Amino acid sequence: MYISHLSLADFRSYTSVDVELEPGVNAFVGPNGQGKTNLVEAIGYVATLGSHRVPSDAALVRAGASRAVIRTRIVRGDRASTVEIEISPGKANRARINRAPAGRPRDVLGIARTVLFAPEDLALVKGDPDGRRRFLDQLAVLLVPRFAGVLSDYDRVLRQRSALLKSAGGAMRASRSQSPDLRTLDVWDAKLASTGAEIIALRLQLVEALRPYVAAAYEQVSSGQGEAHVAYRSSLAAALEEASDVVGQDGTPQDAAQLEAQLLTAMTSLRSKEIDRGVCLVGPHRDDLVLTLGGLPAKGYASHGESWSFALALRLASYRLLTDGAPQESGSLLWSPDWGPDGEPVLLLDDVFAELDVRRRDRLADLVAGANQVIITAAVPDDVPAQLQGLRLDVLDGQVTRRA
Repeated sequence: MYISHLSLADFRSYTSVDVELEPGVNAFVGPNGQGKTNLVEAIGYVATLGSHRVPSDAALVRAGASRAVIRTRIVRGDRASTVEIEISPGKANRARINRAPAGRPRDVLGIARTVLFAPEDLALVKGDPDGRRRFLDQLAVLLVPRFAGVLSDYDRVLRQRSALLKSAGGAMRASRSQSPDLRTLDVWDAKLASTGAEIIALRLQLVEALRPYVAAAYEQVSSGQGEAHVAYRSSLAAALEEASDVVGQDGTPQDAAQLEAQLLTAMTSLRSKEIDRGVCLVGPHRDDLVLTLGGLPAKGYASHGESWSFALALRLASYRLLTDGAPQESGSLLWSPDWGPDGEPVLLLDDVFAELDVRRRDRLADLVAGANQVIITAAVPDDVPAQLQGLRLDVLDGQVTRRA
């Protein structure tokens, strides 16, 4: 798979730009503030329907414009697909596939796959659980595009249930002699348990599949300095006060039906606390991806260099998993029949090499040099390692020009 063309209209700093790309290495080179990251951000958006820089789409539209348009041509084997996304803040975004309107924007998911390395990745190790949950969910959507709908449904149910908990708590405090009618809450409990169990089940399988890739990638990046390990910490286990409640006796993850029943049990036991606080205290929105290095938590114990190596290992592991394909075992949630041929993701390296010491820079360059397509941003030509020769594109004053 590779991106052969990118066209932007009113996206970020660009009024209009068209860029032809090639398989192999493509490097956008130019001073800071010229729009290099905007280009890889747009490619990543087509693959994930989200930005790695901002949580909202509003900042993606050029100041003074009412909408932005991203158009890409994605080549897989002997087939090419054109995907166009129209971003309209305050309105529903729209998408087209080969010039035909898509029913929903998320229908484009799976056509392009990308793995993006960026300076922000350091937060995967040093930051809050929200970033690590997002890492897992975005990777899950790349593996199983329909999972985007499950996440959307869960977010909607979570908002509804949280609002109901707040109103129930307010009603109880206003009238201490009378309890509010909580029959509606039972309905939302069931919906949250159903969608939440599917998310937890898939995340558990994903972490299990990632584990050997993360260990191998960290060893490669760090030259064998320490053992990296990933595990899933569930709020469900904490609520039921027994970690074995989210895994079977043989250490394998529970299925969605078992997890759904356990979520309902946990919500029942926590109901009074949830009403009092007005928040949902159990579910995948409170879970975490636990990163350990040499048996110690990476957050707080790992050095800056070790944290960078771990962050790179997570992205490299994602790339390897997407390239190899998740195991097609009985009951696996990670395999999608829509993968098709040539599913190796495009690697996007946004100003990463400038952040690394020489040793890690060379190790990373060696590891990605054989990828089908690598797209790099760099402030100066020397930031692109010598191992990564290929197409060079200069970015200056809103213009992208191919270097002779």
